[in-house]
Amino acid sequence: MRPHKLTISAFGPYAGNVEVDFDKLGNNGLFLITGDTGAGKTTIFDAITFALFGEASGNARDDSMFRSTYAKPETPTFVELEFEYAGKQYKVKRSPKQLRPKDRGTGLTEKKAEAELQVGTEAPITDIKRVNTKLIEILGVDFNQYSQIAMIAQGQFRELLLADTKKRAEIFRSIFKTVGYLDLQKKLQENVSEVFGKVQDHRKSAAQYISGAICHATNPHATDLSIAKEKFKNGEMPIDEITQLISTIRDEETKKKDDLEKVDQIVGKYKNVKIINKN
Repeated sequence: MRPHKLTISAFGPYAGNVEVDFDKLGNNGLFLITGDTGAGKTTIFDAITFALFGEASGNARDDSMFRSTYAKPETPTFVELEFEYAGKQYKVKRSPKQLRPKDRGTGLTEKKAEAELQVGTEAPITDIKRVNTKLIEILGVDFNQYSQIAMIAQGQFRELLLADTKKRAEIFRSIFKTVGYLDLQKKLQENVSEVFGKVQDHRKSAAQYISGAICHATNPHATDLSIAKEKFKNGEMPIDEITQLISTIRDEETKKKDDLEKVDQIVGKYKNVKIINKN
């Protein structure tokens, strides 16, 4: 995000209207805000984060603290920020809940918080919840994440540096919009677990099939089968090798069975035939 212009009115220590034109500071994209304690440095951070998220950069600031105690009653409190992100121009304006002079009579009345977001030349968004949602969508981070990574104020960046691995991963995942890859990773993990479960079931079925495989002692492969079953049980033989051996024995036994059945058919056909010897 590149800020272009920040307008502050009756906000924090600023009683009137103040403009900060960042474009006059150059286009290198790096700004250093410096000054004595109490000079209003943090208020600029507060104003930017308030414009974007409706909250200030500090942890101890609420709506009641936004309005300047030095401002005249008729001076409204608001913050307006013009900024650029990913080549698009945006303007957001917010005002906190505050007291203002009544339209009729004397005294003050409460004015509700307001927000307006202009995206390029599109119609402005004026609903606070929609503005909040749209800005988080645009920036890819929420207030807590933004205050940790973008607003390097009073040691807040240190929080990111000292955050645990899980917290840091969440922040960077949101910044670089890799949530979709995380969802893909989870989906792939689920698929792998499902396939692995099916493979294990097939292995168990195959192991039962193999353990029950037998052949007649006269079969030339009888000794090979016995040795193969023991090796498979000990994990010393791949399943495809022993199943190939079993398939070979089965095919040979099936052929023998078919040959015997053919012989039986021939014998059955001629068993009632009488041979007469005329000699």
